[in-house]
Amino acid sequence: MSCRHGPTTVVGPWGALAVVTFGMSFGVAARVSSELQHTLRAPVSFGGVGIHTGRSVNVTIAPSKPNTGIVFHRTDVVGCDPRVPAQASHVCETRLGTVIANADDVRISTIEHLMAAFCGLGVDNALVSIDGPETPIMDGSSLPFVEIIDNTGLVAQRAARQRLEILRPIVVRDGDKEVSLTPAERFELAFEIHFDSAVIGGQRVDMVVDEAAFRRDLAPCRTFGFAHEVDALRAAGLARGGSMENVVVIADDRVLNPEGLRRHDEFVRHKALDAIGDLYLLGGPLLARYEARFAGHTLNNALARAVLDQPDAWRYSTQARPIARAV
Repeated sequence: MSCRHGPTTVVGPWGALAVVTFGMSFGVAARVSSELQHTLRAPVSFGGVGIHTGRSVNVTIAPSKPNTGIVFHRTDVVGCDPRVPAQASHVCETRLGTVIANADDVRISTIEHLMAAFCGLGVDNALVSIDGPETPIMDGSSLPFVEIIDNTGLVAQRAARQRLEILRPIVVRDGDKEVSLTPAERFELAFEIHFDSAVIGGQRVDMVVDEAAFRRDLAPCRTFGFAHEVDALRAAGLARGGSMENVVVIADDRVLNPEGLRRHDEFVRHKALDAIGDLYLLGGPLLARYEARFAGHTLNNALARAVLDQPDAWRYSTQARPIARAV
């Protein structure tokens, strides 16, 4: 039986952003216990626009049972399985975003910023119901998702949190691009980028990632793009919902957004944010050091699949490790 989809609402080029505002302070949620699994205390709903489709969508994130992980549910799909587990093995496309699909080819795209928020805040189990094919871009970062989750809060569950502990190095290379996971007693991250742009140039971040560091140093960092690429992207059916409300736009070696940058190295920090979301598709937090050089979604997923293909290189651990602050 073929799938059927509900009506489509398209926002015009560089359309306006729709975001629910909760009027609360950033970072007010209580810290979660690292030993137990967590889910949302209650359902929370919001709306927004997909950066590539330009479609307005409504989203509800609801609590889910222990050991169910993150699952997306397309409420506009009938006649086939509308659920897509957020797992690395379900990634079907990685051009300018991470797309997952199930066996019926029901897809959810641009999931990485929401997945990063789940990882950074310690959400193990949740059901994400959405009435369209793409997660809303919000302001281009994970910050709105963090505020939305904070609005309802988290609750501990009667199940131990499993960490994926890397036991030996796993490396994926593609020319001068490289990503790796090596053993560590906490989640460490190092990312290096270089763009032929005076605004970006070469940037590097190297940090220990805990909840406080994620909230402060990564969650607010937005996606970015170049003005001269817009026409080609739209001709390819992409960036239809992009605007300076949700993308840092670079042209002629300057940032066009009137408010400027949130961090001087916002670009590399956003790439690190993407990586956290992509790697959370492995199903849990990492005990490992992740390093990346000139990488993106494609190599991140290749690394995740390499992990799954080498079961002797990792194990699940319920042992909580001391987490240091960012450096």
